[in-house]
Amino acid sequence: MNNILMISSYILLLNLTCIGLAVADTGVNEKDIGRTLDQFHSAAANAELDTYFNSFTDNAVFLGTDGNERWTKSEFKAYVEPLFKKGIGWLYTSNERHITQIKGTNVAFFDELLNNKSYGRCRGTGVLVKTKQGWKISQYNLSVPVPNAISASIVRQIKQHHSKE
Repeated sequence: MNNILMISSYILLLNLTCIGLAVADTGVNEKDIGRTLDQFHSAAANAELDTYFNSFTDNAVFLGTDGNERWTKSEFKAYVEPLFKKGIGWLYTSNERHITQIKGTNVAFFDELLNNKSYGRCRGTGVLVKTKQGWKISQYNLSVPVPNAISASIVRQIKQHHSKE
C-alpha cells in the first residue's frame, strides 16, 4: 500500500513538473507576435488584401461574431476580396493584449481587447504558428464580450432569434 501511495505521489509530482515546463513561456517572441497582429489589423483597416491574408497560415480559420461564421482562409478571402477592392476595410484598435508562447514549440496564443467604431468593445483571441516567413495566424476568433449585468437579457434575445430559424 505504501509503495502504491509513493508511486502515485511521484507520478503526480512528475506530471505537475511537466505541466509547469510545457505550458507557458511568456514574452519570448511577444514583440514579433505583436507586430504580426498589428500588421493584420492595419491591413484590414487599409483594405490591403495580400498583406491581410499573408498574415494567415494556409489552413487558417476565422471565427466571426455570428455563431454561423466559421470561415476557412479561402472562404474568408472570397468574402473579403470584393469589399477590399472597393476600399472597404475595418479598423479594430488593440487596447490590451496578452501573448503566451507554448514553451519548446512554435505555437503561441493570444487574447486582445479591441475597439471598433461599429461594434464598440470587442475581443480577439487566437493561435499563431511560427513559420519560415514569421508568425502567422492559424485561428482568429472575433467576439463581442457581453457584460454580466446584461447577459441574461442578451441570452434571451439570442434564444428568441434562434427559435425563429
